[in-house]
Parts: sequence; C-alpha cells; structure tokens
Amino acid sequence: MCGIVGYVGRAEAAPILLDGLRRLEYRGYDSAGVAIVDRGHLATRKCSGRIAALATLVAKRPLSGSFGVSHTRWATHGKVTDENAHPHFDASGKLALVHNGVIENYQALRDDLVRGGDTNFRSETDTEVLAHLIGKLYDESCASTVDVHQKKARLFAAVRAALQQVIGTYGIALVHADVPDFMIGARRGSPLVLGVGKDENFLASDVSAIVAYTRDAVYLNDFDIVAVERDKFEISSLAGESGDHQVSKVEFTAEDIKKGVYPHYMLKEIFEQPDSVRDAMRGRLSLEECTAKLGGLNMTPAQLRDVGRIVLMGCGTALHAGRVGEYLIERLANIPTEVEFAHEFRHRNTPMTPETLVFAISQSGETADTLGALRESRRKGFRTLGICNNVASTIARESDGGVYMHAGPEIGVAATKSFSSQVVILTLIGLLFGRMRNLSTAEGSRVIEALEALPEQIEIVLKLSDQIKAIAKKYADVNGLLFFGRQFNFPIALEGALKMKEITYLFAEGHPSAELKHGIIALVRPDLPSIFIAPDDAVFSKNLNNIEQVKARKGPIIALTSGNGVNQLKNIANEIISLPAAPDCVMPILTVIPLQLLAYHLAVELGRDVDKPRNLAKSVTVE
Repeated sequence: MCGIVGYVGRAEAAPILLDGLRRLEYRGYDSAGVAIVDRGHLATRKCSGRIAALATLVAKRPLSGSFGVSHTRWATHGKVTDENAHPHFDASGKLALVHNGVIENYQALRDDLVRGGDTNFRSETDTEVLAHLIGKLYDESCASTVDVHQKKARLFAAVRAALQQVIGTYGIALVHADVPDFMIGARRGSPLVLGVGKDENFLASDVSAIVAYTRDAVYLNDFDIVAVERDKFEISSLAGESGDHQVSKVEFTAEDIKKGVYPHYMLKEIFEQPDSVRDAMRGRLSLEECTAKLGGLNMTPAQLRDVGRIVLMGCGTALHAGRVGEYLIERLANIPTEVEFAHEFRHRNTPMTPETLVFAISQSGETADTLGALRESRRKGFRTLGICNNVASTIARESDGGVYMHAGPEIGVAATKSFSSQVVILTLIGLLFGRMRNLSTAEGSRVIEALEALPEQIEIVLKLSDQIKAIAKKYADVNGLLFFGRQFNFPIALEGALKMKEITYLFAEGHPSAELKHGIIALVRPDLPSIFIAPDDAVFSKNLNNIEQVKARKGPIIALTSGNGVNQLKNIANEIISLPAAPDCVMPILTVIPLQLLAYHLAVELGRDVDKPRNLAKSVTVE
C-alpha cells in the first residue's frame, strides 16, 4: 500500500530515490521521506504531502550520497504529520528504516524498550519501534570495536533477531550510517522486490519504481531477508536458511507506465481495454473444439470434471468481477458458484466440500486479505487457483495454478482494465467447464464469437466518451447517484457505484433493479439520478418497469441500453447511452466501460485528483 525505494551503487542516490517515489505515488501519498548516507553521516528529508513537497524540500536542502532509502506513506498508525513520515530512526539516529505493513505487537515491544531505558521516541508509529529494536540489538552487538565486515554481519543479525520478535506484516528497507554501502531488506506479507543492476542494486515495494534502471528482478518470498551491496546480494530466510532465488526479467518497460497523450492514467487504462481484453484471451480459444485452453490451471481433464462447486474470492473491484463470474460459470457450466469477500472467508468457517475449487482474484496478486484467504483455503486442503496480473506476485507463487491477466501495468488507483480482463478470464473458465459438461459445440462457438468481437465493440463504446463527458457536466452538481442492474449486470451496478465513490467522493449505491420497490425507492428524488443498466435482453421488460417507477417519482434517469431498448426508452430516460448488441455473457464488459467514463469525467469536472483519490491506494497490502 505504501511505497519503498532503496538504492546502493555509485550514482547519487537522491535523484534515483525521488524518481522511484514518483512512480509509486499512486500506492500511498499522505507523506514522504528519504534518508541517505554520505561518508558516515545520515541525512534525511521528510514531510507530509505529496512527492512534489519532498522534492521541493530536497531542492532547498540537497542530499549527497550513493546509498539510502525512501518511502511514500499511507497512514495506519499515527496522524499525517512530518514526524510520522518515514524514514524512522533508532535511538542513536544512525539507523534509518522504511516500512510497509503493520507491527501488531508494537506496543508490547515499545514497553519493553522503555523499561530498558529507551524513551527517545519521536513519532506515533509502529515503524519507529522496530527501528529502535533493531538499533538496540545492533549497538549491543558492537559494544567493542569491529571492522566493517563484522558490522555488516552484526547489523544483518540484529535485523533477523528483531524480526523474530515481530507479530504482523512488513516489507522493510534500512541503512546505517556506520555500515557503508550496505542495505538490508525483508518481507513478510508485504511485497518487496530486489532490482539487480550493474554496480548498483535496488529495493522496491513494486518493480515499477525501478524498471527505468533495471529489468532484472528477484521477487522476495515471505520471511526472506536480503543483504544488498553495490555488486552483490545475499538472501536467506528468517530462520537462517539459504535458498535459490531466480532473477526474473520484468515484462514491461518504463515507457509502458507513462501516461502518454492522456491527462490521467485512469483514462489511458480505460482506452487500453481493447488491447487488454484481446491479450486476456490471446492463445486461449480453441475454435476447433469450441472451448478455452487454460493450461495454467495445472489440472487434468479428470480433475476438472470432478469439480462440483466453485468459490470465487476477492475484494473491491475483483469481488465485483467474481460476482459477474458467478453468473457466467453457472450459466455456461451449470456448476454451483459462490462469491466470498476474501477478508470474510479467511476469518469464518465456510462449509466446503471436497470437490470445491477456489479462485483468488487480485490484480496485484499481493492483496493482503485475498492472500490470507488463499492460504486459509490451501491450509484446509482445497485446490486454490489465482487470477492475477503479476506473474511474480505472492498469490501467483503460492497458488496451485491459475490464469494470468496479461493486462499490463495498471497505475490508476481506480481499477478499470483489470476488471474487464478478470471478467474475460472468468468467461473462459465458464466456457472451459461448460464444454466439459453440458455446453454444445454450437453454444461454445457462439461464446467464442462473442469474445472475439469484444475488442472492436469496446472501441465503439469508447467513442461515446464525449457524449458521456457532456452528461457528466450536466449532472456535476448532484449529491449522489443510484445504480441498478439485473442478472449479469447487477455486479456492474456495484462496480459503477464503486468507481463513482472512489474518484468523485459522491454518495453512490449499486442495487439489483428489483430491489427498488423493497425500500430503495424511498431515496428517489429529482436531484438524485438513477443509472439503469438495461440492455435489450431477456430481463429488459423488467428493467423498463423499474425505470417507469423512478420516472413517475421525478427521478432523473440515465439509461445504458442496446438494440430495441433505445426506441423504448427514448421518451422515458433523460439520457440514453446506446451500446452495441451482444450476448449476455459479454455484455457486462460493454456496460462497465461507460460507467468508468462517467465516473472519470464527473471527477474531472469536480476537480478531483483522479489517479490519486483521497484515502485510497492501489494495492491494499495491509488488513
């Protein structure tokens, strides 16, 4: 959720660290800081606010040195203040530490330190407690004079000993003024990647921070600790065991994470959906057999046929994709399918049968609650697969198999192209299981035809952006919006409301259309628009009835429809967004895009920070 960048090499560290922070600003942004060591002196600059504020501070008070750590913070413990910004320091002021995650037993650790005479705490954070603990253990081990090689070994040992006392999650990077050209990183439950360069190495919470400098990366596992120097690194476990760690090639480049001609990442990523949808199904459709090919599931045909129940887990947008998947899989494959909030699944005793197959859905592959649910599912002996966008993520590595989205980097906090890619993959899963059970070749062929037509149909929908922008301007003074849909498009109502909340900060709720008369109709009024997702499908007449009920109570109506629905709604709806005709199984992808655009244009009209909405971060790596 927060951002970490560390560097050790021969170049000036400050520009590299600041550039890395800018690339991670979407992850957390209420404060930022940097600490650099130069000739045995540790200097720091940190402040609340955006990276620009830190850059201004560094410009006024420059930093010199070739190794250091930096951080963007999303507050958990302590208010948003300069003092609570990272890095944090030990009692001596010589050790600087940056941290993502939550130290759950920090108060007990702090109490022990205070009883030992350490009362020099400057912040309200759990992170500072860890810095003090590591510093205390290191100072005790260096009571007598030691050479630089011994200092490195003892600092590494102090980190290991401190982390063995920690309960909670962490991704950390630290440096010490007395230990030159040496940086330590460790992770448990919060991602950390080692970037391998030539005469320089990096640490980062996300590879996008360092891809401009190296595309060679080692993705650390939970309980890994890494000692990093200019020309080498050494990784071992918290228990002291060494292991093999593969150096991977990062799939994208620095150019891929630039906005290009677009004013915001969110808009860029909305317009990338023809390509991301195409990539999600590339090489996965068998025209001859009228089915999907998903070898990454790591299951034999017999094992696939034995599946009697499917559970889909996720949070936020991924959960909504799962809700669409529930309709898809049950319609195409006739397999009972349930959708679970990942954070609820991991903490309750969900009844499961032996033939249950579990999917964990996460764009980043690092979502803390989803990862915890995956581990709980596997602990209980259920085959658990991942659907994620990062081939080196923890969920990808810890699952029994899965399907990669191939959506490319998604920087905007509000997920857009990842949602449509997830829905495409769930359609492929439904098609695969369906063809192994009840789905005829003709029906399978129709699903494939619908999928193959999607990219061009998405391009048609994207051409509606100017119309949707005009609608956003017209309704820019509303206090909220209601979203309604049925069947496959009920989850789209939820997702449309979530996008609206995330980036406009307006009240927004998504509901099944039929729930209108069960209480929600009390909210209908002239200043609260209702958005109906009502394509020309089997339940169009039911949606039309609900629209009439809102119209009778003077509620403004924005309707998304297709085919003959345009004619039937032209004298009822205040605004009509006309979509290409498509089968039920792919229509959710076409209906969600106008809602993404509506949220985007309304947020811009309201002057919101679209890519960095308040209180939110891209990857939720803490509970």
